Amino acid sequence: QVQLVESGGGLVQAGGSLRLSCAASGLTFSRYAMGWFRQAPGKDREFVATISWSGGRTIYADSVKGRFTISRDNAKNTVYLQMNSLKPEDTAVYYCAADSRERMTSPTYNYWGQGTQVTVSS
Repeated sequence: QVQLVESGGGLVQAGGSLRLSCAASGLTFSRYAMGWFRQAPGKDREFVATISWSGGRTIYADSVKGRFTISRDNAKNTVYLQMNSLKPEDTAVYYCAADSRERMTSPTYNYWGQGTQVTVSS
């Protein structure tokens, strides 16, 4: 049974930083691309970032490029999202996702976590 468990969300002031983690189990982690998505109230789930199996390739949404960094530790079965220079518009529930296909920016991943709330105050 695949499980993805996010952590690290919370309340932060604009300009601050947070680091999200997503611990995976029940799958061969190093054979899965990992993605981060977010969903604000009343909005569709949107792509944030994705990282390849090995971590060698990353893709970012334009809205977070230069501020967010996705990384992974295959020895720990964990993917991270370092979020810097946070803005109020980054407020959302953040989800991690896993899929055997790489470079996916649409929310059609096979496996999803339960999400973690990030709130950025102005």
